[in-house]
Amino acid sequence: MLNVKEAEARAAALVEAATKAGADAADVLYVGDASTGVQVRLGVLEDIERSEGETIGLRFFIGRKSATISSSDLSGEALAALVERAAAMAKEAPEDPYAGLAPESMLLTGPGVDVDGDDGCDPAPSDLRDRALALEDAARAVPGVTNSEGAGVSAGRSVIALATSHGFCRGYSTSGYSASASVIAGEGAAMQRDYDSHNVRHYADLEPPETIGRRAGERAVRRLDPGKLASGVMPVVFDPRVGGGLVGHLIGAIKGSAIARQTSFLVGREGEAIFPDAITIVDDPHRPRGLRSKPFDGEGLRTAPRKLIESGRLTGWLMDSASARQLGQSPTGHATRGAGGAPGVSATNVALLPGALSPDALIADIRLGLYITELIGHGVNEVTGDYSRGASGFIIENGEIAGAVQEITVAGNLIDMYRTLAAADDLEYRRGVNVPTLRVEGMTVAGA
Repeated sequence: MLNVKEAEARAAALVEAATKAGADAADVLYVGDASTGVQVRLGVLEDIERSEGETIGLRFFIGRKSATISSSDLSGEALAALVERAAAMAKEAPEDPYAGLAPESMLLTGPGVDVDGDDGCDPAPSDLRDRALALEDAARAVPGVTNSEGAGVSAGRSVIALATSHGFCRGYSTSGYSASASVIAGEGAAMQRDYDSHNVRHYADLEPPETIGRRAGERAVRRLDPGKLASGVMPVVFDPRVGGGLVGHLIGAIKGSAIARQTSFLVGREGEAIFPDAITIVDDPHRPRGLRSKPFDGEGLRTAPRKLIESGRLTGWLMDSASARQLGQSPTGHATRGAGGAPGVSATNVALLPGALSPDALIADIRLGLYITELIGHGVNEVTGDYSRGASGFIIENGEIAGAVQEITVAGNLIDMYRTLAAADDLEYRRGVNVPTLRVEGMTVAGA
């Protein structure tokens, strides 16, 4: 795998070769990855894996025609053939009035924001093994845990470099570490499983393995002896582990491509109040050590923090250059891409900001409701906003979380759900999309 400077040079050289071969415009993305992972189960080392790979992708433009081609072979002969094939493909491609590089005036210039995304650490496989063993031991030590699906710890590094024919050439690297365990509680047909995990950019930020393991074990035990919940319309409370999905559906609905295709339930609602006034949702690509932090987007545009929802109101769309041209607007620095295709759109580090109430206070007035810790299936219609998911979790009775329940279905419409959404004060930054405990009124719950 190349280092950042080598990757920048390789990308720039391939852009130069494309322009010499007749490209009116071109860009090149290099992606290199290396990772080591360790898996243990029942106190025994099961597997150690080491993987490395690199891919380089070229977009070759002739007017409004374009072709994209990628290769994992970075030899001179392979890249020369890559350029030749891309040129031939572009000549035969259909015209696309929205195709093209990002506006030159919006490219990142000068020093980018240091997001502290690479700690330079390279832990030994033995360190990863010891951490995984300690993690699983802690989970199995919880009374009631009877079996284990295993624990794993991994470490990796990625190098990204982007070069364009209008002068952009930058790269950066990120490190990443993860730890997880999944265990089983109970016996026979009464068994239940649950897990815990932690993902970080800096190795020093990983939670102690004992903390992750103990939480996994306690979650599994807590799910034992599930009861029944009568069907009805009631408040539903989403644990932070699953509540981020509600914001994820919002992100999908505000992508410029979905708006341009008229395939979003939020078409025509730009600037409208779709959440209560107390709700603000932010996207921060500059969060230090954030899981999705980056100084520039997939087209070389400067990234910047942005409020997606401000005091309940939808502020606009997330756009790459192509969708911005379709909508007659400007790109927002949210382009994302792999080496093998054209840019798409994605948010970065998203957070629904916390409210004023504790989780206990948020549910204190619920006589009968559902607290969800797991969602199943993909029953969300992004065109209409209709929402129907399988769920498991706990009954809320008289303001307190009671026994476990499973095989529940919850249904509603995202527009209606967003209008009644309330947030607790327990926001933690552990994921790409971070939310506190969330409460939604009046959902239809089908019990077992």
